[in-house]
Amino acid sequence: MEYICSYRSPIGEMIMASDGEHLTGLWFQGQKYFASTLGEKYTDLQGDGSHLPVFAQTKKWLDVYFAGEQPASLPPLAPKGSAFRRQVWEILLEIPYGETVTYGEIARKVFGGGREDGEAEKKRGMSAQAVGGAVGHNPISILIPCHRVLGSSGQLTGYAGGLDKKEYLLTLERKSRSEK
Repeated sequence: MEYICSYRSPIGEMIMASDGEHLTGLWFQGQKYFASTLGEKYTDLQGDGSHLPVFAQTKKWLDVYFAGEQPASLPPLAPKGSAFRRQVWEILLEIPYGETVTYGEIARKVFGGGREDGEAEKKRGMSAQAVGGAVGHNPISILIPCHRVLGSSGQLTGYAGGLDKKEYLLTLERKSRSEK
C-alpha cells in the first residue's frame, strides 16, 4: 500500500509518498514528472499524515531545512527507478549541503574517465545527458539534492520543480553556510 500527504513549503505545496516505512516520493505540486513513481492505488492521508512515522520525520527534516539549517539525518528513503538512476541518486546524496557539482562530474563518477580524444569527449557528453535524465527523474526532491547539480560552466539548468525553486534552494543553503 502506498500513502501520500502534503507539505506546505515556502516555495509551494509538496506531495510526499511512502510505502508505509520509506519515503518513496517528494514532488512540488505540478512539477515535471509529478508523482511519476506513484502507483495507481494509494491512500491520501488528508491533513498532515504525521501518524505515519516516515512522514513525521520528513516534515521535521523539511522544517529544519527551510528554516535555513542543515538537517541532521535523512528519513528512510526508497526511491523507485532503474539501477542506473539509483546509482546517480546515490551520488547526489554525496553532494555536501550548500555545494554544487556538474552533470559532467557525476558522469565521470558513473562512467569513469577515459582517453582525451574526440571519441572520449563525445561519449562523456552522451554520459552527461544520461546523467541529466536520471537527475531530472529524481522522485525525492530536495532530500536527494538534484538541485545541487549545475551545467558544465556552473549555470542553472533543468530542475523539474522549476529554475526559480532551484535558485531559492541553492541560495538558502549558501546563505546558511556563510552564516556559520
